[in-house]
Amino acid sequence: MLLSLAGWLQSLGPEFGYLRVIQYLTFRAVMAAMTALLIGLIAGPWVIRRLTSLKIGQPVRGYGMETHLSKSGTPTMGGVLVLLSIAISTLLWFDWTNRFVWIVLVVTLGFGAIGWADDWRKVVHKDPEGMRSREKYFWQSLIGLVAALYLVFSISESNNFRVLELFFKWVASGFDVNLPPKAGLMLPFIKEVSYPLGVFGFVIMTYLVIVGSSNAVNLTDGLDGLAIMPVVMVGSALGVFAYVTGSAVYSKYLFFPYIPGSGELLIFCSALAGAGLAFLWFNTHPAQVFMGDVGALALGAALGTIAVIVRQEIVLAIMGGIFVVEAISVMAQVVYFKYTKARYGEGRRILKMAPLHHHYEKSGWKETQVVVRFWIITMLLCLVGLSTLKLR
Repeated sequence: MLLSLAGWLQSLGPEFGYLRVIQYLTFRAVMAAMTALLIGLIAGPWVIRRLTSLKIGQPVRGYGMETHLSKSGTPTMGGVLVLLSIAISTLLWFDWTNRFVWIVLVVTLGFGAIGWADDWRKVVHKDPEGMRSREKYFWQSLIGLVAALYLVFSISESNNFRVLELFFKWVASGFDVNLPPKAGLMLPFIKEVSYPLGVFGFVIMTYLVIVGSSNAVNLTDGLDGLAIMPVVMVGSALGVFAYVTGSAVYSKYLFFPYIPGSGELLIFCSALAGAGLAFLWFNTHPAQVFMGDVGALALGAALGTIAVIVRQEIVLAIMGGIFVVEAISVMAQVVYFKYTKARYGEGRRILKMAPLHHHYEKSGWKETQVVVRFWIITMLLCLVGLSTLKLR
């Protein structure tokens, strides 16, 4: 919005020439981060008081960690603060004609709405389980598939008119059309290599990345500050990839696919980083507010969508290794328990408790030790991911 306003003011006379600085993507990215950070810090206390007055407190499962029982009643659904900060800051600073930012916003807020419904059932209907898995996955799948179907053509073309043209060409061809190499699966550390996926392969992969990353972040969000800081670090790193793929010069120099318009995602990533740091101010141990599913599902989906647009799905799995391991720990625990119960008549566990962060708590680690060590691991993984910019 401010970009359009600055352009209009400049057209009125030379005295507004200084507003040209707003045209620079890097300047708007810095301002987006600062705006989201200030919104979160200023609005945070009011949001916490409001959630407390509405008695929106976190229910603690009876089979959970004993040390977490004291957290019962702490305000949850604080992810609303993060999403509002991101949305307001992004709308202020990004180019409203950019289709990629709009699709990321739609996916983020859509998954946030699913998380809102889930949290609402937990805190209002006093159901610790919230929305049933089948219903949750249905809505996640619907949003994920719609986004995937749009992105497969949007990444291949330069504007929405060409996107629509390619879509009709795909339908007329009997659902068989060749996509450009930049729509293939990109391999990190390897120069100019992409594996063609086809439309259906791209849609399936995109769906798995968006829905998978959303649920992985949600599973990680179990300790004070554990999920939000890795989200900030991974989101910031993806912003760097967005800047590179959106630049014809840098993408050619670094052997990345040039995706016109993807650079504007740096604004969203910067706003995400600022909003996440503001939330961490209140979410650090002992937490004054929890993110809830409204925040965790939305932020995970946002990371997955951005990774697909900048063609870095594998790098997302590397940088978000903590999220991946947390999700795998839950799946492995459930599968092994069911297998041993069917085979031996008694369920057995691989971990003392899943997700993985609870296993380390059960092993004697303090909550803050688990959180900070997982942060350090994520920082190292993000550096590995960023090294793929040059090591190709």
